[in-house]
Amino acid sequence: MLRLPAFAGRFYPSDSKELSDAVRQYSQPDAQHEAIPVKACLVPHAGYMYSGHVAGAAFARVAIPRKVIVLGVRHHPRGEPAAILSSGAWRTPLGDAPIDEALAAELRRECALLREDSVAHSTEHSLEVQVPFLQVLAPGFSFVPVALGTVQFESLVSVGEALGRVLKNAKERSQSH
Repeated sequence: MLRLPAFAGRFYPSDSKELSDAVRQYSQPDAQHEAIPVKACLVPHAGYMYSGHVAGAAFARVAIPRKVIVLGVRHHPRGEPAAILSSGAWRTPLGDAPIDEALAAELRRECALLREDSVAHSTEHSLEVQVPFLQVLAPGFSFVPVALGTVQFESLVSVGEALGRVLKNAKERSQSH
């Protein structure tokens, strides 16, 4: 599965140099503060002209891990209410960002609610606008995209609990090595 950019040139620059320059400008590191290791980070997902500086400031303050799960709201009714992509890559003007297949498989095992669905992801911007920040600030990263539509609160809790188990398992694996 190769997810092509749907919002390049509208929500963020379509030219690779202009895009990487914008991401760097929005995410100037704070020399007075060291990057913070976090388990989660909430960033806005509007067009860069509206919220790029806020997203960049958040990304600049965190130590971005090599493997990332990106959750985004699904604005369109097409597709599964809790959609995951488990293989392939997302293309941006900066190149292809690989989906972490092993991490996606683990998340799917932990959360039966998640359904493989490229349709739910195909025209969704909430995740797409995050990927260039990761490409510039965390080269070599891999990720798992999850788009969440209108679902019951209990379903969101189920996804959150599954994420917690996946993070706990990853921490335990890293401590045993």
